[in-house]
Amino acid sequence: MRQQKRKTAAVLLALAVSLAMLGACGKDSGKSAPADAKEAKKPEISVSIFDRGEVSAEEGSYESNRWTKWINENAPATVKWIPVPRNQSQQKLNTLIAAGEAPDLIWEYDRAYISTLASQGAIQPIDQYIDKYSTSYKAYLQAHPELKPYLTINGKLYAVASVRGIDTIANHGMWIRQDWLDKLGLKTPTTIDELLDAARKFKTDDPDGNGKADTYGIVFNANGYQIMRSLFFTHENQWYLNDGKLEFGRIADRYADVLAFEKTLFDEGLIDQEYITDKNAQRAKQFWTTGKAGIFLGSWDMPNEYSDLKKNDPSAKPVALEPVATPYGKNGLYQENAPYIYVTFNKDMKEQQAEAAVKFLDWMIDKGWQPLKLGEENVHYKLVNGVPQTIDPQKFRQEVFYAREYAVLNQYSPKPEWFPIMAAQDPISQEYAKAKADSLTVAMKNKYRRDIPFNPDLPEANQLISAFSPIAEQIEAKVVTGGAQMTPQAGLDELRKEWKRLGGDNVEKLVQEWYDQNKAGMK
Repeated sequence: MRQQKRKTAAVLLALAVSLAMLGACGKDSGKSAPADAKEAKKPEISVSIFDRGEVSAEEGSYESNRWTKWINENAPATVKWIPVPRNQSQQKLNTLIAAGEAPDLIWEYDRAYISTLASQGAIQPIDQYIDKYSTSYKAYLQAHPELKPYLTINGKLYAVASVRGIDTIANHGMWIRQDWLDKLGLKTPTTIDELLDAARKFKTDDPDGNGKADTYGIVFNANGYQIMRSLFFTHENQWYLNDGKLEFGRIADRYADVLAFEKTLFDEGLIDQEYITDKNAQRAKQFWTTGKAGIFLGSWDMPNEYSDLKKNDPSAKPVALEPVATPYGKNGLYQENAPYIYVTFNKDMKEQQAEAAVKFLDWMIDKGWQPLKLGEENVHYKLVNGVPQTIDPQKFRQEVFYAREYAVLNQYSPKPEWFPIMAAQDPISQEYAKAKADSLTVAMKNKYRRDIPFNPDLPEANQLISAFSPIAEQIEAKVVTGGAQMTPQAGLDELRKEWKRLGGDNVEKLVQEWYDQNKAGMK
């Protein structure tokens, strides 16, 4: 184990050194090979890529841009990228799989989805390919044995993944207006009651000083729901251990407290009364960036929300807020599991394609990932004390940022203290870099409760959760926004009733059997 840790440390320590070598591969990162270049024909593979709508017209498309060309010039395989919409990725992939048009390499962040594909026979075990054709990834996996349980389904390796950097293990984040706290003579909230008190004062005591009652205590994006629930040690899609028995978080006793908290926020007008229809959180962002909200429940890294607020109110001082304690204790903000992306092999891949795919993945974990994360040296970044410093944030955002997920395997793991060095040196960028470093530190300060590393590999459980989710949302909305028509406890009773109606008892039995059979390998 000590030897493995030394290997891991050596990989991470080598990052700063390897960055200095990027010039060699980065200098041509934006250029395609001459049309008359004579090369031996490379094997071809296809790979899925999330379409997040981030590629500008000047850059091209997700299928063809400076980075797809760079990959094909430098990788040991020619890659065809198959975009799938991020917010409908699984539906699109399912459609492609059903039509026999899925890419050779299929990836997702969701292990449960990968498990479903394995159970359906849509993807194939890859142990033999890694053993036979890999050098770099095989060594990487030996250095990171913590990945193996996540990548293994029914005793076989079904995916490859690299370890997340700390910046992607951290996910959710809470922000609060320190200048509003100071103005109103409030201390930083550390308990749920103090958080409610601060939200009330932010609503009623005119913190923006305009003489109008036009401010909100709390606004949030999609992460906000999970943040509020995690304060009470629940998550709508997680299973928790209770005296050795697994129970689903959305029907646990403490979920009534979640509903009661959300109902208090709504009934007292501490949150936007139209939050349910604010699907893209545009209203929430507007309230925050125009200085009309005191607390934002979102992500630990929110550069646009920070900078836009500072433009509208230069005196604003948003700072990271640590999770507050509830009667159940203090939970951490949501943190991702160790694997970054689960990359799987289509069941229809033949030996030759599999060999090409493994060699492509070896190249990616070795060095291919670096320009995709950082850009071209002396164009997008320069090295300062071994740390890549962004030269022009706007240029980086347009020309590099969208490329991050082409690096399906990578060894990128920035430290919080890197952020001020990495950022542009103008005052606003530096201010946010320091706030970002503090936010990442706060986001990782408390361990997030996860009783089992991943959800059960059972299609029955996944199907039940999918069917239950929209029904649960309706019940919860009725509790929170419906006044006296349904109490939080009555809402929980109704959730349990629907869960049972959809087959919850049988699924709980199957889940418990799965846990009892697999718990030894989860340690």
